[in-house]
Amino acid sequence: MPNEEEFIGNTPRGLDELSVWTSRHVEAALEPELPIIDSHHHLYDDERGRYLAPEMLDEISSGHNVVATVYLQHSASYRTEGPEALRPVGEVEFAAGVARAAATQSVRLCAGIVGHADLALGDQVLPVLEAQQEAGNGYLRGIRHGATWDAGRAGYGRTFARRHLLLAPEFRAGYAHLSRMGLSFDAWIFHPQLPELIDLLQAFPETPVVLNHCGGILGIPPHTDHEQVFNVWSRHIRDLARYPNLSVKLGGLGMLYGGHQFHHDIEPPSSETLAETWKPYVETCIEAFGPARAMFESNFPVDKQSCGYGALWNAFKRLTRSYTDSERACLFHDTAKKFYRLDLPPPA
Repeated sequence: MPNEEEFIGNTPRGLDELSVWTSRHVEAALEPELPIIDSHHHLYDDERGRYLAPEMLDEISSGHNVVATVYLQHSASYRTEGPEALRPVGEVEFAAGVARAAATQSVRLCAGIVGHADLALGDQVLPVLEAQQEAGNGYLRGIRHGATWDAGRAGYGRTFARRHLLLAPEFRAGYAHLSRMGLSFDAWIFHPQLPELIDLLQAFPETPVVLNHCGGILGIPPHTDHEQVFNVWSRHIRDLARYPNLSVKLGGLGMLYGGHQFHHDIEPPSSETLAETWKPYVETCIEAFGPARAMFESNFPVDKQSCGYGALWNAFKRLTRSYTDSERACLFHDTAKKFYRLDLPPPA
């Protein structure tokens, strides 16, 4: 068994325990009027625990002005019968039900939905994408086919996609259908894999892509030389930013893959501590992509392993105090609205 300083999986604590832990440090929302679109969160009710609309709304009640959210696939509510390739359609059906229920509410949960389809099916993925669009009831905006792979500790407790998935001809045959159907792609990979995304962007310049979680920065063995990791990652980020069809999500930094060890502390970190820790990564991404191609995300409840929802948004607000009002509007609201084509009223 790994000792406590080693990586013990990305979700070592259950949601009930996390709720107790995060309640030990509660902050008043800074700038509570600032409109926010949470561009990346999950919902589920299974062996991982219960985190559905009421639990998400409870997080939002921390005082931040979250006006809408984007739902990201998380292997939730899959169909239990029928062809294997079509089972992820159940997740889009589930998220679309949440979106319909929230359509007239003050917080538009799941205003955009990103589902999953096995793009490695090649041309055979087309009926799956068509079924996803029908199930989405107008809310489906994109597809995520996670391609994370690493030979080190990041593989603990999980199953990876095959190595070099983004380069596989059959994957690219399926990927080619996305732009034809008006769908974007959420890229979830680790930072050593970023050059493979560059190759994909070169091959398909017409497909809108958003890089998840600042590019999946690893800080666990063997990636424990943080200066070296930062230098490699930041060079890749600057290279990626040259492709205009790519945007970036600013977040996911609370995942335990980053090796920041907040989950070992008796109390969760303050927004000041989070801002100081995350500053190099967030500032590098904004500098490279610009506010018009960068959007903040909570990645909850996954990032709840490291912090509370209110502290997370306070940290992002602290990190952007030097930006103009229009730049902050992009980072917190407008970029996500534009990328995911969200049908929302102008923010008050």
